[in-house]
Amino acid sequence: MPSYNKLVCDRIPEIIENSGKTAYTHILNDDEYILELDRKLNEECAEYQADKSIEELADMLEVMYAIVDARGYSVSELEKIRKEKAEKRGGFKNRIFLEKVDD
Repeated sequence: MPSYNKLVCDRIPEIIENSGKTAYTHILNDDEYILELDRKLNEECAEYQADKSIEELADMLEVMYAIVDARGYSVSELEKIRKEKAEKRGGFKNRIFLEKVDD
């Protein structure tokens, strides 16, 4: 029996059970949840780095939304801060690569 020991999407246990297998799970407390969300974001980022698919980007975004919620923020707050930072510093559309800065 394989062990996974990781945070999974809400419907994964149901999908496992529907395939005729038994899923063993438990509900994380708040501290464990945030820790596992951070690990999950790293996992999803590594998966995106490996295959560069839009599906992996969507997974990263789903985890980021969960982190926002778990930390007591809202997606609208996140987007407001993102826009403010973009106005002050710009985004990445111009593809600028900083080589060095002389003192």
